[in-house]
Amino acid sequence: MDPGRRGVRALGAVAVVVVLSAAVLAWQARPRVEPLAAAAGATSGVAVAASPTAVVVAVTGRVRRPGLVDLPAGARVADAIAAAGGALPGTDLAFVNLARRVTDGELIVVGVALPPGAGGPAGGQPAAGAPVNLNTATLAQLDQLPGVGPVLAQRILDYRTAHGGFRSVAELRQVDGVGDTRYDQLKSLVTV
Repeated sequence: MDPGRRGVRALGAVAVVVVLSAAVLAWQARPRVEPLAAAAGATSGVAVAASPTAVVVAVTGRVRRPGLVDLPAGARVADAIAAAGGALPGTDLAFVNLARRVTDGELIVVGVALPPGAGGPAGGQPAAGAPVNLNTATLAQLDQLPGVGPVLAQRILDYRTAHGGFRSVAELRQVDGVGDTRYDQLKSLVTV
């Protein structure tokens, strides 16, 4: 079969269109590098590793986009709420300390009444003298307990993560480094 001159030209034109289309599709499907700030703002639920100059906090409650937010070191609770899309209309922020600096790994609860013993006022910080909730406390909050330094506080957080939280205060004895003496010292200062 001889397609003739016109047929060869037509086949050549179709081949050029196919090659150009494939090149455009390959160009659009190439992998792209996304900056950390753009990736952290996504609500895909994928955790992004924070750089040493950043903190990651969980914002929940009456905000537009609850979840993990990546903030620069030194950020305030107001910055965390803004990164979560802001508070929903009608949310009372009177008991949220918007000027408080956030710490890495903390939970900020906005506009929701916490159950008894859950920690304290919205904003992530327990009320003065209130027991620290082992299931919601941050590293900084645990570090403030007597006899608990940053290493033991991290062990408590690791135990909580590995076991899906604490079911009772007595379970604190299972954490490496919490003996009978330290447990007796802490049991009245913590709750679940």
